[in-house]
Amino acid sequence: MQADNKSYDDINVTPMVDLYLVLLLIFIIMTTAGVQGVKVNLPRGGPSTSKPIEGPKMQAITVDNQGNIKLNATAVTIDELSTKLEAIKASMPDVPVVIRGDSSTQYQTIMDVLTAVGRVGITQVGLATQAKK
Repeated sequence: MQADNKSYDDINVTPMVDLYLVLLLIFIIMTTAGVQGVKVNLPRGGPSTSKPIEGPKMQAITVDNQGNIKLNATAVTIDELSTKLEAIKASMPDVPVVIRGDSSTQYQTIMDVLTAVGRVGITQVGLATQAKK
């Protein structure tokens, strides 16, 4: 009997690809879970015609139904919001901002936030809504 002395020139990469896909899936889930911030009841909007704002540098401003303002889940006043946004804009000039307002909040609070964002000079501003059912 002769022993099987074949040399293996091919490497089976299927298990390695499976591992990479699992790690990618875990990374995607953890990244999106970290951006959620504070839960609010978003107003309904129509179909979007603009491209989504992407990237880890995105800042989320949330206004809840009591009118409390949060920058990335940290409670702030309008003056503190302007100061923090100025510091963020100094380090990242093209920083995108998403404003999430509860559907039952007063419109004036949202306008105050928009005014503060505009005063700082941030031009990439998005308003978060839910899709119509």
